[in-house]
Amino acid sequence: MDERKIKILQAIILDYIDTAEPVGSRTIAKKYDLGISSATIRNEMADLEEMGYLEQLHSSSGRKPSDKGYRLYVDKLMQVSRVTYEEEEFIKKHIIKSTLHEIDKVIKEASYLLAELTRLTSVVKAPSFRKGKIKSIQLIHIDNNNILSVIVIDTGIIKNNLIRMTKSIDTELLVKINNLLNIRLSNLNIEEINIEVIDNLKNDLFGYEEIFNSIMPVIYESLNSMGSSDIYFEGTTNIFHYPEYNDIQRAKEFLSLIDNKKKINDLINSTESMDIKIGGENFLEDAKECSIVSAVYSIGGRPLGSIGVIGPTRMPYDKVISILAAVVNELNKTLTDDYIR
Repeated sequence: MDERKIKILQAIILDYIDTAEPVGSRTIAKKYDLGISSATIRNEMADLEEMGYLEQLHSSSGRKPSDKGYRLYVDKLMQVSRVTYEEEEFIKKHIIKSTLHEIDKVIKEASYLLAELTRLTSVVKAPSFRKGKIKSIQLIHIDNNNILSVIVIDTGIIKNNLIRMTKSIDTELLVKINNLLNIRLSNLNIEEINIEVIDNLKNDLFGYEEIFNSIMPVIYESLNSMGSSDIYFEGTTNIFHYPEYNDIQRAKEFLSLIDNKKKINDLINSTESMDIKIGGENFLEDAKECSIVSAVYSIGGRPLGSIGVIGPTRMPYDKVISILAAVVNELNKTLTDDYIR
């Protein structure tokens, strides 16, 4: 594609993102100093439509970008804007403030920030704690027949369970069992606690099979219950800032989509530092009029989940990408500083 077509396409995309109105050749000639006539722009627009970069809703209307046009813009033409100082401070203030809480509170705060700053619907896929590694296990003597197990996962979650014993256990033995559990299970996740690991623990506690049979199933079940990740949303009504959702049917379809957590879970399942799916690139029919910009957030470099925004294909990609990157950067830093000791 020659440089003139690229300039015209970029002008149409920027104008359409700003106004939500199909763009005509006279608009481009007046608003953008391209040094060419309206007639020349019209001819180039016809070529761009034939090439699949523009769409015309009606023969008498202007053009709007197609998914292919947005893709070229995002990949080749767009310059990612910088977050402002105020936005950067806003992100830091809210995420640092939320570190006083559990990890899910930090993630929810990041979701709120993303929706607030982009004016889009934010989606966060919370960590699946099945992937979380055991940081420590603490067995606490309650009374002659009850022990409290406190399991701390490296992603910040704490799991408490009461273990009912069939016989009394003295403090010295409890300390020994506690130490053995930490030696054998620290830095493992539930999927790594296999038969070999359990057999080794059982051998370590030879002669105390009854105690082992009381403690180990409860600890294993406690870890196993930290199941699938949850999905959090913020700003679900932000779509009404976009005139295309004045169409009641389209608004209902969007709200129905985000109400389906399974579909959103599949759509937001990002494995990249920044993933942008535009319109028809989304494999679900319900999402083919939406764009989804998502990224992976991590703790100590280990991926935990995905965070992103969903909205119309006419979203300001340059601003959305810069804000998402800033939020993820601060989220990663906070999680690593706060939960990796």
